[in-house]
Amino acid sequence: MEKVTIENIGPVSATEIELRKMNVLLINGSPHKSGCTFTALSEVAGELEKQRIETRIFHIGTKAIRGCIACRQCTETGHCSGSDDPVNSCIDLIKAADGIVIGSPVYYASPNGALLALLDRVFYAGGGAFAYKPAAAVVSCRRGGAASAFDALNKYFTISSMPVVSSQYWNEVHGNTPEEVRQDLEGLQVMRTLGRNMAWLLKCIDIAGASVPYPEKEAVRHRTNFIR
Repeated sequence: MEKVTIENIGPVSATEIELRKMNVLLINGSPHKSGCTFTALSEVAGELEKQRIETRIFHIGTKAIRGCIACRQCTETGHCSGSDDPVNSCIDLIKAADGIVIGSPVYYASPNGALLALLDRVFYAGGGAFAYKPAAAVVSCRRGGAASAFDALNKYFTISSMPVVSSQYWNEVHGNTPEEVRQDLEGLQVMRTLGRNMAWLLKCIDIAGASVPYPEKEAVRHRTNFIR
């Protein structure tokens, strides 16, 4: 465990607190393994590594990822019935991570379709196990559509009781190539700030430990249908 000195917090002047070794999973939802989205995620990962938080960038690949077929087998197993794409591997990686960052290029003012197909199945099958893991979305676009794509990704977190990590601006970079993204100085700064903010929240949660229990869930989850 890492020892961190906390100064001037309430009555404590200098206390050494032991932190667990933590890790963040960054999901690259672009078909390009080392493209613009990867460039943005790498900037986030660099700041996390500086804060001694391990990172892994998971590329969803270029093979077809089918949509959910509503078989509901995952309600019994916690995994998707499909086994020919990265969905179940992604579920296990998120379960093992302390936090996640999901990155996507912007296509027609929305995230990559393959990534959305993956996330629908990942969160439907495994989302119950992701509660209280800090999460953030990152989008990469040439010019427009970032806001709606960013909103779509954040909805996966907010339905799963996951704290959403913010930055100093919306988490987006602009450019048509990795080289152009590297010229987006504001966007890269936003990514670095996001990495530091994610590290801060992870450390706060770890320091709180058992002394601050997770919120208690109600025994019955109500679902209201409007057509009867």
